[in-house]
Amino acid sequence: MRCLFIDRDGTILREPADEQIDSFEKFHFVPGVISALRFLRQHTDYRFVMVSNQDGLGTDSYPEADFWPTQNLMLEILAGEGVTFDEILIDRSFPEDHLPTRKPGTAMLKAYTDGSCDLVHSYVIGDRSTDAQLAKNLGCRALILTPEKETDTDEHTSAVTWEKIVEVVYAGVRTATVKRTTKETDIEIALNLDGTGQSHIDTGLGFFDHMLEQIAKHGGIDLEIRVKGDLHVDEHHTIEDTALALGEALAQAIGDKRGIERYGFSNYTVAMDDCLCRVALDFGGRPWLVWDAEFRRERIGEMPTEMFLHFFKSLSDAARINLNILAEGANEHHKIEGIFKALARALRMAVRRDIHHMQLPSSKGML
Repeated sequence: MRCLFIDRDGTILREPADEQIDSFEKFHFVPGVISALRFLRQHTDYRFVMVSNQDGLGTDSYPEADFWPTQNLMLEILAGEGVTFDEILIDRSFPEDHLPTRKPGTAMLKAYTDGSCDLVHSYVIGDRSTDAQLAKNLGCRALILTPEKETDTDEHTSAVTWEKIVEVVYAGVRTATVKRTTKETDIEIALNLDGTGQSHIDTGLGFFDHMLEQIAKHGGIDLEIRVKGDLHVDEHHTIEDTALALGEALAQAIGDKRGIERYGFSNYTVAMDDCLCRVALDFGGRPWLVWDAEFRRERIGEMPTEMFLHFFKSLSDAARINLNILAEGANEHHKIEGIFKALARALRMAVRRDIHHMQLPSSKGML
């Protein structure tokens, strides 16, 4: 049994400033939620469990008569769209009560922590840091809608729209972990194609780190890269092996390629006006690099400019992608940064999935 533990206020219904939906004037659905829940109900076997904190429900501060009319209306509307909940769990305590039944406590969810629920493949869907913490406490993942400022996303958490939630729950999170160890380098890469652009990069080369961060940030990819290389020799092995490991991670995460756009392209003009960078790519399974970029400086930061071509060639080979790169401009720093940003945008386009057409994007029947 897999479960979706779904918060109510801020996740299904818009949460007002006073945090109580106690009148019909405050009753508004979160955009996209009805169609999203309907799709997941129709196309998955997840058990739907509503888990909600309703501060002081049943007390003078929040009378029952103020809660149930909007609660029942919400359930009636959802049921009319084919969305029903297998269980509804509501904690009525105040935060200062510190009861274990209140999220992120798990006392209300004992029936799901006895081993009968596949928590590893279940999700908490919410909008607060308490929902993310609940997921950690349960041992499942969190999908967080429009997180509050204090919400810290991490390896358990993604900040997403309802559209993205449907994609992730229905088609899965596309992640990969690659470890590559040779006599010259020791590399660990963790990648999430369905992330939010978070990155932790440490290759020992500051400028290279900065470039790899662009792939994560502008590609919407969560990326962790840790490299120990023989920099006492030179930078070659660190840069080349990082490209090979990153390409392997991309190939693993993309999986069978069903539903993806496959092709991606980007024209990226650096803000300082002097550079135009174009990148087009194809996850067609045949590696090839077309490189049309020249650099007059020997180095940018600690990175030899001769290694730029080598990086993208190694990335293309390992990821098994066709990669076409063109860069024009005067400022060498801007030029290579523009290439990395354009690559990120092209990747973002190419890996985008259409859950309504989960087909292989090829007339050959294989990629």
